[in-house]
Amino acid sequence: MTERLFNAIGLSMKAGKVKSGAFAAESTIRSGKAKLVLLEETASEATKTHYEHLCAAYGVPFYTVETVGSAIGKDSHIVMAVTDPSFRDMIEREMRNTDEKRG
Repeated sequence: MTERLFNAIGLSMKAGKVKSGAFAAESTIRSGKAKLVLLEETASEATKTHYEHLCAAYGVPFYTVETVGSAIGKDSHIVMAVTDPSFRDMIEREMRNTDEKRG
């Protein structure tokens, strides 16, 4: 993960435009408020499949990234949902410049 991507994710958290943790992220996706979902690449295959299907069903872009928790200051969290389209665009722009992959 590049420093710019790491900072973009952290900035979205500081702005209050992120819901992190499994329950909060899933609730945000189901409510239609999620604009982007990031999942740590170390998550189990079952977890990845779950979020891939959930995001596909709700039309939410889904990516796996090197680290989520440390970028948002919550090391134990492996999933986050971005709720603002401007922050989604900023993160996706930075992701195009890295080797991170779409869900």
